[in-house]
Amino acid sequence: MNPIVGEIVGTMILIAMGCGVCASGSLTGTYAKGTGWLLGSIGWGMAVALAVFAVGDISGAHLNPAVTLALATTGDFAWGDVAGYIAAQFAGAFLGAVIVYFHYLPHWGQTDDAGTKLGVFSTGPAIAHTPSNLLSEFIATFLFILSLLAIGANEFTEGLKPLIVGLLVMAIGNSLGSTTGYAINPARDLGPRIAHTLLPIAGKGGSNWGYSWVPVIAPAFGGVYAALFYHAVFKNTVTSWFWLTSVAVVTFMLLTALSTRKTSQAS
Repeated sequence: MNPIVGEIVGTMILIAMGCGVCASGSLTGTYAKGTGWLLGSIGWGMAVALAVFAVGDISGAHLNPAVTLALATTGDFAWGDVAGYIAAQFAGAFLGAVIVYFHYLPHWGQTDDAGTKLGVFSTGPAIAHTPSNLLSEFIATFLFILSLLAIGANEFTEGLKPLIVGLLVMAIGNSLGSTTGYAINPARDLGPRIAHTLLPIAGKGGSNWGYSWVPVIAPAFGGVYAALFYHAVFKNTVTSWFWLTSVAVVTFMLLTALSTRKTSQAS
């Protein structure tokens, strides 16, 4: 298996198991319906761990464009291979979502709420406020990638690292995920959203394309900034890009806080 196929298969496993736990906990007629957020975060964490186990030795198990961009930014991955990896991740995410559709075939028609069906495939904001939603996805991805890079710098007993990464995803989900559903992965959201649009899901409603750019752009920037921050703070390799992006991040945070305050006062 070559690395591109490895990324397709690994991301497919990730999404089939991750979106699968969303379906299990929310679709009508499943034994797990109503089991809640904690089961979802555990399911996503284990999905990541098992996908990394499956293809880690083949492709490095990026499984996430934000990871690929971060590693390219730090010089640990060739820029020439970035496009192929990202395309493979989106393809794998789409295939994983299709698997979930077929696995839960009788349950789509039994589930009345269109939003619940969309939530199996893609993320959405608990409170729709675009600047805050962007910031939430940025922060969650920044901390995910920063922690991932720190984990990579440590030595673990062979085979343990994927479990540590899975625990990291659980931690992000439980601490920072409930504002936007913590995509922290452009492929995780966009691939299944495309599947939701194309598949003949009974009573599915719209795919909320107006929000779709948020869980793509914010994680991508969060991953790149995490890489710059890691090298500046942990490796003492400070570049002009680090300072420029830091100023941009702080400015955006302040503007978001101001926007949120004005919205609260207006309501």
